[in-house]
Amino acid sequence: SKTHPRELVDEAHALGLDVFGENRVQEAAAKFGDSIPTNMRVNLIGQLQTNKAKAAIALFDRIESVDRPSLVAALEKEAAKAETLVSVLVQVNIGREPQKSGCLSEEALALVDAVRASEHLRLDGLMGIAPMVDDAEMARPYFRLLCELRDEVGRDRPDVDLPVLSMGMSADFEAAIMEGATHVRIGSAIFGAR
Repeated sequence: SKTHPRELVDEAHALGLDVFGENRVQEAAAKFGDSIPTNMRVNLIGQLQTNKAKAAIALFDRIESVDRPSLVAALEKEAAKAETLVSVLVQVNIGREPQKSGCLSEEALALVDAVRASEHLRLDGLMGIAPMVDDAEMARPYFRLLCELRDEVGRDRPDVDLPVLSMGMSADFEAAIMEGATHVRIGSAIFGAR
């Protein structure tokens, strides 16, 4: 629902959608304020600055863009103060693109361990964004990488359950689903172009 008005979100919610993604803390705060229905969830899918951790914890049901140890520390600190448990996903830069957020795949296990060591953060899975490609089929290897990384974490940490694989957007979500996505980000397909 990022960049789209609250009225459209409310219409989509009335039609049965209950999970919405936002890119920015400030935009989500202006759009939702304190008026999020109890049967609606709003997740942060954009990069989060550490100085916005407190606001993010108060606003979002899940933070899907945890990509560095300093953010884990900031979220843990603010969640402890708020005496709450925060659902997070570790974001992996599956295309190794310098302009995109996310840890590298070889850094993911250490980040998983950092989240697991945090009393007030609950690790629910991994998130990745494939490079923009002309043909959605070309994105499949990137989605496969995230699935393989999840499996690798499971082998290295048998007590870790990562049920959520958030990958795929409006242009490539079918390929992501075929590769194991449990959650897709399809705002443009629902709301139209931003």
